[in-house]
Amino acid sequence: MPDADTQSENGKRTRAEIAAQTREAILSAACDVIAEIGFENIRMRMVAERAGVSTAALHYHFDTREKLFAAALHYSFGSTGADVYETKGAGDTATARLARIINASLPMSASLRREWALWQELWCRAGRDRESRTLAVDLYQAHTSWIEETLDAGIASGEFEPCDTAAHAQLINSLCDGFGVQLMIGSPAVTLDSARAAIWSLATEPLGLTVAFPETGRR
Repeated sequence: MPDADTQSENGKRTRAEIAAQTREAILSAACDVIAEIGFENIRMRMVAERAGVSTAALHYHFDTREKLFAAALHYSFGSTGADVYETKGAGDTATARLARIINASLPMSASLRREWALWQELWCRAGRDRESRTLAVDLYQAHTSWIEETLDAGIASGEFEPCDTAAHAQLINSLCDGFGVQLMIGSPAVTLDSARAAIWSLATEPLGLTVAFPETGRR
């Protein structure tokens, strides 16, 4: 007889599917609430209400705020990565991918501003909390490795001139952080276009690129 946890019957969702959908709803709601009011101000009840689940269901998946916060960061980071950092078919180029990475590293849309707000919460906690610091370091390493892999791919394909890809990936990441913070606080000295142009210029010069920022990367 089929196990209800692994098979659907008559189109009904399995318990595993329901649990996965509930978890995703919780994580999305947690991202929203943390970005809106900050981690220190949230209560588990607020997230449950936003997700449309019971507090019991929330505590089943996450028994502490700290675990929920870490999972929400991973969820937001992974969602961006899945759409941006992976190649887009056979016609994709390292240049186009680098442009997508820069775009995804700046608060240029509502969803990216939400992710930036989560990062800012993480930065604050990382200064005084060891687990948050470890999480921040891990996520930074993942992000930098995506940039480094893109640079390596461009050098291998002949698009980019050889360079120290590890060091250059760190530079690009740091440039995005610096300009991103100014964009988040609404600094009058920085616009999205000026930030993107400055990052693109410094990122592409060592690579031997003279092309403008790809129009497809501006979306």
